[in-house]
Amino acid sequence: MGLATGPQRQFPSGADYAEALQHTQLCFQHPELRGARPELTKLGLPRAISGAFASVFSVTSASSGKRYAVKCFTRHVPDQERRYEAISSRLAQLDPAELSQPWNLGFEYLPDAISVGRDRYPVLKMEWVEGVTLSSWLDDNHTHRFAVDRLADRFEALTRDLATHEIAHGDLQHGNLLVASDDTLRLVDYDGMYVPALAGMGGTERGHRNYQSPMRGDDDFGVALDRFSAWVIFLSLKAIASDPDLWGRLHEPSGEFLLLTEDDFKNPGGSTRLQTLLSHPDRSVSGLADQVRSLAFQPLDLLPPLAVAVPRQRAATATTSAVSGGGTAAAPGTGGLPGWMTGHVSSQAPPTPKVPSATAPDGFHTRTPLDVVTAVLWPLLLVATVLMFVAGLSLPPIGPGAPVLAAIALTTFARSRRTERAQSRAALAELTNELAQLDDPGKAAEKLRKDQAKFDAAETKRAAAYPRAQSKLTARYHAELKEAEKRKVRKQRDIDKKIDGLSEELRRALAKALIDKQSAYVRNQLSRWVIAQSPPHGIGPKLAGRLAVKGIRTAADFMGYRPVQNAQYNSTGAVLVLSSGRVVDVHGIGETKAMALDEWRRALVAAAEARQPRSLDASERQPIEQGVASRRIQLTAQREAVESEADASRAKARKQMEDDQKRLTRENTIAGDQARQQRQELSQRAVALQQNGALHRTLSASVEAAKLRQRGLSFACYMRFLFVGR
Repeated sequence: MGLATGPQRQFPSGADYAEALQHTQLCFQHPELRGARPELTKLGLPRAISGAFASVFSVTSASSGKRYAVKCFTRHVPDQERRYEAISSRLAQLDPAELSQPWNLGFEYLPDAISVGRDRYPVLKMEWVEGVTLSSWLDDNHTHRFAVDRLADRFEALTRDLATHEIAHGDLQHGNLLVASDDTLRLVDYDGMYVPALAGMGGTERGHRNYQSPMRGDDDFGVALDRFSAWVIFLSLKAIASDPDLWGRLHEPSGEFLLLTEDDFKNPGGSTRLQTLLSHPDRSVSGLADQVRSLAFQPLDLLPPLAVAVPRQRAATATTSAVSGGGTAAAPGTGGLPGWMTGHVSSQAPPTPKVPSATAPDGFHTRTPLDVVTAVLWPLLLVATVLMFVAGLSLPPIGPGAPVLAAIALTTFARSRRTERAQSRAALAELTNELAQLDDPGKAAEKLRKDQAKFDAAETKRAAAYPRAQSKLTARYHAELKEAEKRKVRKQRDIDKKIDGLSEELRRALAKALIDKQSAYVRNQLSRWVIAQSPPHGIGPKLAGRLAVKGIRTAADFMGYRPVQNAQYNSTGAVLVLSSGRVVDVHGIGETKAMALDEWRRALVAAAEARQPRSLDASERQPIEQGVASRRIQLTAQREAVESEADASRAKARKQMEDDQKRLTRENTIAGDQARQQRQELSQRAVALQQNGALHRTLSASVEAAKLRQRGLSFACYMRFLFVGR
């Protein structure tokens, strides 16, 4: 068995891999994959998710119990191992704390991991992620506008992460964006990913046709690879968040797109879907749709990043795009600016750069009478000079050269009277003055670059701050909901305990009422037994009278006795305990008589208790039961009031969040309008810089030409003009 090598080697099909995966203890060499359990179909075969370049199988490691996605390649990919090593290395360098969400997944490229037939082939072992595709998530959640809008913000944050680290996925589409249980995004399928280490290499795929620009070619492979598809997905999510009905109107069940397809990008004028978005009453939707329409015909490297060009506007002003269905790369009237700037710069045509207003004469023309006289006198004065020199004549102190000096003086005077010299000086002065009034193009370009970088940094910061502020509002809202729910549960639990205790409360109240009724009956019966009339054994009329004096006339007037020790006589006496609990000492009542009284009372109590009532009648039960029922009604009302109070707290928290969101959106819209104005000013400065640069070069050339022409008006040139005429 050998490793399948060679640039044109044939790869197994998905069915071949599925057959091999029935025996993972034989086909895999990697310890995590050997003996792994593949996910099976109803027919008991390994389940494959097949694409254009590979088939993916879900397996569970027998050694660790972890679940992995194993990608088995069905087609040759140039420099496959080098690409995956570069991608893996770049992703491993990312700091999770710096990412907006944990979108990147770990993977390992195994060059000869699986045996099929007599050869071994590479596989990609990837972390298994639990989530649903973006389109499936929208099927279930498109009516939840806030959730969709939040997902759009998280998608934009993901694209910002990629741009910040100079990474491009290469195939951003609904199937490669998974939504996890916490509504954050996961990015899968890194086959066509670009990282800086792959610069200069070509792409391996063109991406999903319903998400790619018609301008994307085979040579496009760089950091701008995702920009068009990012705009398409962002537009779709923002549109659905604004109008959930668009999902049902523009999306097809199981369709391989969100709201727009390849045909909509290629023929925007005849696209019903795109026209629906362009005419949408929500200006943010129509504005984004117009932006996408203009971007469809721009080269990828001219497209703006999503995070910078659209800094999270919820209410963007609708812009007018100059790019139509068969548009060109530059918008007319914008000085050659790329089409994505249409709507961001003034629609008024830029002024035509002026040309130098002055031109220096290129020499002397048309001899004047003074020129003729000067030309005639020169030979005569030269002859005079020779004669004077020969004759030895001289004019002190000049000598024989006096005629020549006179000729030179006359020539200088005649040259100074020529209009060409004045015209040349005036033209040069005017050109020099015009050049001095222009800014230095290099300095102006550097200042514009710095201002643009400062603006982009501020917009990127604002773009990041907006979703963070939204997240804070959402977190605060959920915290308030949680606190309101805790208060409700706590209060209702206390009330429920009281309601549950009403039955016991009723039982105790009825029992107490019965005890009170029985006690009253016993007391009534005891009060009928007068000691003087029916004295107990050993109590005569005299003792009965003493007892009466102390308040004990009937069996109901006392409760018993207490023995007391008489230390003086070393004997035991007794005191009687009244019904009130007070004790009295009755002369003549010792312990023996006290015991007789107590036994007499006990016998009467026992006889009364034997005859006491055993239950309450209806009239006695009714007020007790009504009191408990009234208490139950009160507690039930309190419980309902607690629910209403919780509803009010939730409504208040919701209104506060909505008000804060409106305020945040309003502030972001205002900031977006200001940013758009700044962007217009920067664009206008760029146009002006281009024009001024051209004018600066023209004026510089004109100044040099004027100086060159001035040399044609020199004394020597004038002498030649006198005698030659040019």
